[in-house]
Amino acid sequence: MITSEQRDKLRGWFAGRLPDDLFESLVEVTVDREEITVVGRIPEPRLGDDASDAEKEAAVEARVQEFRERTREDRIAVAREAEHRFRKKVSWGVECGSVRALFTHVAAPVMTRLRQPERQVLDTLVAAGVARSRSDALAWCVRLVQRHTDDWLAELRESLEHVQRVRAQGPDTEPGDTATDEE
Repeated sequence: MITSEQRDKLRGWFAGRLPDDLFESLVEVTVDREEITVVGRIPEPRLGDDASDAEKEAAVEARVQEFRERTREDRIAVAREAEHRFRKKVSWGVECGSVRALFTHVAAPVMTRLRQPERQVLDTLVAAGVARSRSDALAWCVRLVQRHTDDWLAELRESLEHVQRVRAQGPDTEPGDTATDEE
C-alpha cells in the first residue's frame, strides 16, 4: 500500500519520463506490490460517418496493435528504467475510443485456504462454465466484488493512508524519516 503522495510522485515520474508523443494523454498509473500498470489514451482511427460497428471495432483493434508494435522499443526502455528504480514490473495498456486493452500484466499467484463452502462456490462456477478453473473462478469473484464495492474500497484505502501517516510520526521515527517513493 502506498500513499497518495507516493502514487502522485510515481505518476509524475511516468508523465515526465514518457516520450511526449507516446500517448495523447496519460490515463492512469496504478501500482500494487508486484506491478505498475501504465495506461494511456491513443487516437481513434478516422473513419467515415457511414462506417459500420464491425468496421469501427476492427479499426480500433488494428490501431491498438499498430501502437503496440510501433512503440515497443520506447516502452521497453522506460519499463527497464522504472523497474530498476521502483523494483516492480511495468505493464502497459491503452484506451482507444471506448476500448481498453492491456498488453502485458503480471498474474501473481495468491495462496489462500478455503473451507468446503467456499470451494463449492468456485466449483459451481467451474461446472457452470463461468470459469475454467478454481483460480479463474476466484479471480472472477474478486472482480465482481471490486465492481460493486469501489467506493467502500476507496474509503478503506484512504483510511490506510492515514494510518501510515500517523505511524510515520511515531516516537521511533527520526525527523525527516518518511516512507520512500519506491514502495
